[in-house]
Amino acid sequence: MDILTLYSRSNRNTVLVLAVLLTCCIAAIDWYTRPYISIGFLYLLPMMLVSGIFPRWALVILAAACALLQEVFSNLPFESAIARLMFSWVGFAATGLFVCELLRNRRLVLAHLTEVESQVQQRKEAEEQLRLLVDTSPAAILIVGSSGEILLGNDAAQEMLNSAAAELRGKSIGDYFPALSTALKSGETRPFRTSVQCRAQRAGGEAFLAGTWFSTYNAPSGRRLAAIIVDLSEELCSREDLSLDYLLKNARILMSAVSHEIRNLSGAATIFYQNLSQVAGLNRNEDFEALGTLIRGLEKLSALELANIPEQDRQAIELAPVLDELRILIETVCREGEIELEWAVGDLSISVWADRYGLIQVFLNLVKNSRRALESVTRKQIKISATLEEASIVIHFYDTGPGISDHEVLFRPFQRHAQAAGLGLYVSRALMKSFGGDLSFEPTEVGCSFALLLRTL
Repeated sequence: MDILTLYSRSNRNTVLVLAVLLTCCIAAIDWYTRPYISIGFLYLLPMMLVSGIFPRWALVILAAACALLQEVFSNLPFESAIARLMFSWVGFAATGLFVCELLRNRRLVLAHLTEVESQVQQRKEAEEQLRLLVDTSPAAILIVGSSGEILLGNDAAQEMLNSAAAELRGKSIGDYFPALSTALKSGETRPFRTSVQCRAQRAGGEAFLAGTWFSTYNAPSGRRLAAIIVDLSEELCSREDLSLDYLLKNARILMSAVSHEIRNLSGAATIFYQNLSQVAGLNRNEDFEALGTLIRGLEKLSALELANIPEQDRQAIELAPVLDELRILIETVCREGEIELEWAVGDLSISVWADRYGLIQVFLNLVKNSRRALESVTRKQIKISATLEEASIVIHFYDTGPGISDHEVLFRPFQRHAQAAGLGLYVSRALMKSFGGDLSFEPTEVGCSFALLLRTL
């Protein structure tokens, strides 16, 4: 049993009673044997008992009492009583204080030991949770030593690199990720962390695109590198397919705009050709016939129209996540242009017929137009709000720019005074109509306002 258990709160009264009884016994025996022998030195025992209970100042007082009892029942000469009393008091007090300090130090050691054990247990739990996180992570996690050898790789790394049959530990990181090997061998001495998309290869030599977040740190054995890696090959394919799809869609829209303009020209040319055909002698003219062939070719070219997207290609998407993404993008643009953004859309937990990528492009095109318009005004503000109707939702887009004087030609392609190609609003409206929505201009007294119509499910 630990000695500190004797001085617990539940045992303090027992120890105190025991010390009092022991003191009384020593005093009685000392009185009884006074003519022959003095046993006053035994008062050290009750002093040692109570040293774990009383504070230091109380121990000094008790030491004086014990020294006085020893001198009262002593048979030594009275002339030297004061000196003996002082020495006895110092001896008793020193003993009590020494034992008190020993017990205090033991309490501190035990408290520190308990704290260390708690920290060790917490560290073990944290290490276990971290190991579980690493082992179950869907992303590949690698630890690389100073010489470029792989020290640790989780199951996802084994699967990514097709090394299920071969252990990654001990292999060179340069065989799989040359960029990480170069970063580890760079002359940079300070630890750093960054991210990079780089070329990587699997154990069989198959190349793939890797997204890597890595950092370097110093260990006793030298410089090390820790990396989290994901395979971006599928994302790259999806991104390229999406880019190709929108390239083709925008090409169809542009061809429709061009065919519209050609139709206007060919219509006018047809009228002139019909009028000239009434002139005698021109019907058999080869150049006149060639002109007719050219006009008919223009009419066929102008017959190209923007085909509607089939119903099965349209997507039912949740509007709230798309608006959250749009808000992040728009806030970035507004912050760069020192524009005040008022977002009054609210929580729209509904689904609409739309296309995520196309909707983002329409919003960003409107923001870009508003940003250009707000460059010439003092008050720069963009407000975006939403109105939920019976079978649709209307997103209003307003800015405090100088406004638009001739809004009737807004959605015509190839605007004469446009700063760019003059196709932004035309393409945006075509994209909205391609999945059953619409983009329209709303006249206002001040500024400019557009409305985006989306059909709800």
